[in-house]
Amino acid sequence: MADPQRRWCFADQLGPHFLDAKDQPVLLIEARAVLRRRRFHRQKAHLVLSALRHRAAELGDQALFVKADTYGEALARVKGPLTVCGPTSRAADDFVRKLDGVTVLPSRGFVTSRDHFEGWAAERGDRPLLMESFYRGARRLTGALMEGDGDGGGGPAGGRWNLDKENREPPPADDELPLPTPYRPREDDIDEEVRADLDAAERRGELSFVGRDGPRRFPATRAEALRALRDFVRHRLATFGPYEDAMLADDPVMSHSMLSAAMNLGLLDPMECVRAAESAWRKGEVPLRSAEGYIRQLIGWREYMWHTYWHFGPSYTRRNALKARRRLPEWFAELDADAVQANCLSTVLRSVRDRGWTHHIPRLMVLGNYGLQRGWHPAALGDWFHRCFVDGYDWVMATNVIGMSQYADGGLITTKPYAAGGSYINRMSDFCHDCVYRPTSRSGDDACPYTAGYWWFLARNEQRLTGNWRLAPQLRNLRRIDDLDEIVARERERDRP
Repeated sequence: MADPQRRWCFADQLGPHFLDAKDQPVLLIEARAVLRRRRFHRQKAHLVLSALRHRAAELGDQALFVKADTYGEALARVKGPLTVCGPTSRAADDFVRKLDGVTVLPSRGFVTSRDHFEGWAAERGDRPLLMESFYRGARRLTGALMEGDGDGGGGPAGGRWNLDKENREPPPADDELPLPTPYRPREDDIDEEVRADLDAAERRGELSFVGRDGPRRFPATRAEALRALRDFVRHRLATFGPYEDAMLADDPVMSHSMLSAAMNLGLLDPMECVRAAESAWRKGEVPLRSAEGYIRQLIGWREYMWHTYWHFGPSYTRRNALKARRRLPEWFAELDADAVQANCLSTVLRSVRDRGWTHHIPRLMVLGNYGLQRGWHPAALGDWFHRCFVDGYDWVMATNVIGMSQYADGGLITTKPYAAGGSYINRMSDFCHDCVYRPTSRSGDDACPYTAGYWWFLARNEQRLTGNWRLAPQLRNLRRIDDLDEIVARERERDRP
């Protein structure tokens, strides 16, 4: 049998499941222009280059590793036909489909195919797309956490599909989760080389970054990713369920897996993470609500975000249903956590600055919530998340930020805006304990920017949100706030919280 054609693997396609044979020839390209197009977080640039170079070193002579300024320049040096798994961004997908001698295969690294999703969406007819419905279908398709007959038959484990209502506990009373330190990879000579190259590029003025450099916290190899997965399942999955929505100032990780970056680099297949969590539950090592909560993030939300990115088309990122047009302030764009007094926002910005990562609730209910209240342009905020998070990619941030976080799609992804005042943050975190603002105050010098900002958001968008039944009680309450004009005027002029 002839050797399979050389497989071109992008830097987010680095796992073995992107190859058809163990010895298949591989093309890897490190294109410097990618880092010039956007001002990425320094640790994100380091992680991607480290993962790419580690994969080249692992494959040895099996891989042709080309460093060039652009993909086009690199491909000019490559002889013979290529195959490539469908890229994860529209720009890259458009690029590869225009190339001669390159066969584009279906995308990998996800549980369900795009044809499967489009078929499911067509069956919905005029009914809105609902992640919960898609998630249940994915459970049936994969058999994950199912009981009864094989092949996804029977019913959900425990008799219920979704245990989310059990997984909304605030942090423990002593504001501490007694868990071991999360897995941390050890840097090596490749990391040292990457850091030196990035330092030199910055000195020459060729590249510019946001955020701080620091020891690599996320897996850059398949072996590291598997160790991180085992560590999560053994030490953190059991408490993931109850505390997945909670936040602690001194514990940015809590019970979260920190595996999204490895998964989005292609080092882990999502189904092996699903099976690992399911196996731990079936062995009695973790409660069902933790296993279900984690699995729902993978074959529910992650999968749904991937498919809706393609389903809604390229115009989706230009949606702006709430007409939010304010520019991101410099302190936010530059991750200047010290310029902010609000303890929650300062703490979360510091985590982004120092790690390029926070878990999903600070992203949604601290960062995204603030941008939504302030009327920041959704596309600009989506780009910020893409650049500043180690796990950020176009497909991830489009529907997560444009749709879920900023409600710029007018309700295609969610049934209401994720706007909340300081009371929510106070209930789900310890951020408010030492803050200069009071979470219950909406006016005065100690007014919480989130509480006052919530009412400014509703007042500014009252007409646009009138038809949303889930917000009807809050919109009625607007008329009962006698100092609303004062709140709106104050928040409109607020420079920073």
